[in-house]
Amino acid sequence: MNNREIILHTNSVGKYFYDPIKFKAIDDISFDVYKGEFLTLVGKSGSGKSTLLYCLSTMDTAYEGELYIKGEKVTGKKPNELANIRNCTIGFIFQFHYLLPEFSCLMNIMLPALKLNKYTYEEVEQRAYEKMKLLDIEDQALKPASKLSGGQQQRVAIARALINDPAIIMCDEPTGNLDSKNTQIVFEIFNRICHELGQTIIAVTHDLDFAKASDRTIELADGKIISTYENN
Repeated sequence: MNNREIILHTNSVGKYFYDPIKFKAIDDISFDVYKGEFLTLVGKSGSGKSTLLYCLSTMDTAYEGELYIKGEKVTGKKPNELANIRNCTIGFIFQFHYLLPEFSCLMNIMLPALKLNKYTYEEVEQRAYEKMKLLDIEDQALKPASKLSGGQQQRVAIARALINDPAIIMCDEPTGNLDSKNTQIVFEIFNRICHELGQTIIAVTHDLDFAKASDRTIELADGKIISTYENN
């Protein structure tokens, strides 16, 4: 693993919360994440895993230590610089899909790429169809998102996260609302994203079976890393 390209690096990351009293939610966390790796973060509620994910995503900047993405130090950058890094480098998948219900699946997927303004409308549409084909939902393209099943909606959300070809996809409980069949589908998609497309996934999960099927798992407790183990 160590001869692989490091896509994300943390150096002594720490995070305090102050309400109702001051306490350290993340405590001196350092680790590397590699290109093409499927990494899961596990731990009991309150262990700090979601807080850590938001720091890694650059959406939370009130932390100690240093964060590097693709070899570039992102700690201390201005909000507009961080927004550009997120748009270009990071895709997000959440437990709830956050689709616009009145928009078609196609338009939901296209929106982040239209916002990036790197490709023409026609190119973005073509890219969206490619992602839908990858996820086996191209026949749902013109349906309103509200008309899809939960599993289909989550696949649309994954396609939306992939539309700008981000180096890293960050997921917060991506299978939390799914049954076992759809959880397995999402896992297989994630494996393809990492091992065939070379993108990196960092996923917070409570599902230990899902975690064990990933490449590597980091376990947190009380804001600290208590174990790291390879799964394959």
